[in-house]
Amino acid sequence: MEQQKKRMGLVDVISCEEDAGMLVWKHPLTDFKMGTQLIVHESQTAVFFKDGRALDEFGAGRYTLETQKLPILDQFFKLPSDTEKTFQSEIYFINMAVQMGIKWGTDSKIRLLEPVSGVPIEIGACGEFSIRVCNARKLLLKVVGTTGGFYQENLLGDQGERGYLRALVMTQVKSSLARVIKEENINILEIDAGLLHLSECLKTEINTMLETYGMTMPDFFISRVVTPEEDPNYRRLKEQYAQNYLLINQEEIKRKEALAAAQRKMVEAQTQARLKMIEAQGEAQAYKITKSAEAEGHKMQAAAEAAEMQMKGYTYQEETARLVGMEAMKNGLGGTEGGSALGEMAGLGVGLGALGGVMNLTKEALTPVMEQGGQMGQALQGMVKASWDCICGQSGNTGNFCSNCGRKRSGEDT
Repeated sequence: MEQQKKRMGLVDVISCEEDAGMLVWKHPLTDFKMGTQLIVHESQTAVFFKDGRALDEFGAGRYTLETQKLPILDQFFKLPSDTEKTFQSEIYFINMAVQMGIKWGTDSKIRLLEPVSGVPIEIGACGEFSIRVCNARKLLLKVVGTTGGFYQENLLGDQGERGYLRALVMTQVKSSLARVIKEENINILEIDAGLLHLSECLKTEINTMLETYGMTMPDFFISRVVTPEEDPNYRRLKEQYAQNYLLINQEEIKRKEALAAAQRKMVEAQTQARLKMIEAQGEAQAYKITKSAEAEGHKMQAAAEAAEMQMKGYTYQEETARLVGMEAMKNGLGGTEGGSALGEMAGLGVGLGALGGVMNLTKEALTPVMEQGGQMGQALQGMVKASWDCICGQSGNTGNFCSNCGRKRSGEDT
C-alpha cells in the first residue's frame, strides 16, 4: 500500500539531489498531499508549475506544504485542506550556483575592416566565461518549457553538440567584437593590449541579451584573438605598421635630440650668466675690500701723524703754517741781486695773506701762519731801522759803536 502511494505521488519529502552540472530538474512526481516536506538546498530555487504557469517559488530552506505556503497556487486552484487529499502540480528545481570555467571560441572567422589602415581582414577569438541563473521563472518559461531536465551541456553544448545558449552567445560575440574594435579604433596588431577592455565591453553586450532568458555572465574573458598570419592583406598591414613605426621612432629620436640640444644650450647660457654674475660680484667685493683697506690705511696714517705731532708738541694748524711758510720761502722769498731779502721777508705777511686767498685755504689753517708772517715782518723792519751811519763815513752800523772808527753811537744818530 505504501509503495502504491509513492508511485501515485504521495511522498513525504520533496527534494533534489542532482549533481552540480544540473541547471533545471523537474521532480518526476506530480501528485502531492498537503503536509509534505519540501527541502530546497543552498544555491537552489524550487518553483511550482500548474497548467504551464510558474506560481509559488521557494528559496533555500525546509517547508511544510500548506495553503499558507502556496498562496498563488491556492488562488488559482483551490487546494484541499485535508492532509489526506492530494493536489496535482509540477515542481522544478533550479540551480542558482555559478557555472565556471566554460570555454568558448568562434566557430567561424569574423570579417572586419582594420580601423587604422582600412585593410579587410578576418580574425577569430576564444576564451572562457561563467554563467548563472538570475531569474528562475524567466529561464523556465523561455528556455526549459516542459522538459524533464536541463543541464549545462543542453544549454551550452558539449562534445560537438550545439547548445541553445552557446549559439546566441557566439553570435553576440562576433557582432559585438567587430563593432567594438571599429568604435574604439583599436589597431589589430596591438589588440592584445586591449583584451580586458574588449572583454568588459562584450560582457555588457552579452548580459543585456541573456537577461531576457533569466541568465547572466558574472565573468567573460577573451584570452586570445586569432589573426590571419597567412593572409596577404595582414602581412602587408604588418609591413606598413613596421615602416610607420620606424618613421615615428626616427622622428621621436630627432625630436628628443633637438630638445636635448636646446636644453643643453639653455644650460650653457645659464651657466655663463651665473659665472659672469659671480665674477662681477667678486670684482665688486674685491674693489670694496681694496677701497676699505685704503681708507683704513689713510685713517691709520692720519692717526699716526696726529700722534707724532702731538708728541712733538705742536698742532695741525702749526704744522700747516710751517709747511706753507717753507713753500713760500722756496718760491718767492729767496735772496736776489740788487734787492733786499729783508724787505721781501717784511712783506711776507701780506704775501701769505694773498696766497691764502688764492689757495682758498681754511681760515683756521692760515690764521696762525699770517700772524707769524706779520710778526716776522715787523721784526725785520725794526732791524732795518736800528742800523746807523757814522760821521766818519761808515754806514750800516748796527751796534752801538762804529765799525770803522769806534765812535759811539750818539743819541741823534739813532
